[in-house]
Amino acid sequence: MFDINWRGLPVFLAYLVVLIGAFWTFSAIYRKRKAAQSANLAPWFGPHLQRNIYQSLLHMEPEEGSEKAPKVPDSIIRAALLRRAVEDIHRIVQIRTAKAACSSLLQRGSVGDDLWQRFQRAEKEMEEELRDVVMEANALAPNWGQIIFQSANEIVANTVLRERMDEIKATVDSEKEWWEKRRASIQKDFMKELDEDEKKTATPASAVAKSVTSEDSEPVLVETDTPSATPSSKKKKGKK
Repeated sequence: MFDINWRGLPVFLAYLVVLIGAFWTFSAIYRKRKAAQSANLAPWFGPHLQRNIYQSLLHMEPEEGSEKAPKVPDSIIRAALLRRAVEDIHRIVQIRTAKAACSSLLQRGSVGDDLWQRFQRAEKEMEEELRDVVMEANALAPNWGQIIFQSANEIVANTVLRERMDEIKATVDSEKEWWEKRRASIQKDFMKELDEDEKKTATPASAVAKSVTSEDSEPVLVETDTPSATPSSKKKKGKK
């Protein structure tokens, strides 16, 4: 059996209490400092204008001289909530695009912890924002929260398509002018090559005149039959 020093046991317990208290105090102070630093960091996104508009429409205050606040039609409130969901879709796309880049830069040491804390806080804020939008949509219309982000995604895709079409339409005149210049230059080069080919294949006028003069100067040989004697002379020789 081990001998227990009962006199030194209170001192040991007091040491453990002091050590645990010091660790707990240090961790609490560290967490408070981290929370204060993260609160002082600049937000990842700017102010959510669409959310502010929706909340202002939902909680309108009465005008001066009237006791009741003006009633906003449900269609306008739904449209404002839908525009809020569209803005959330844009921010979600930005977060998903920047997450891989931020994590890789953080592993390489190219960025500090402040940027990563800002990004994590933006992710948490977006999660809370999505839940809030779904709850608000279900409060306005039953089961609307299940399809509101699908409608917002379709609106975003349609907007991107329209912007792309506008960009293409803006470049139509310049592209048309470029193609006209290109076609004119191609035609010019083709006609130039055609003229050069014709010059190479055609016989020059000086060569034609030279050949004609050479043919005229050459003597023309006419072959004629020259018999040694005519039949009449043969007869005369025979008679003699």
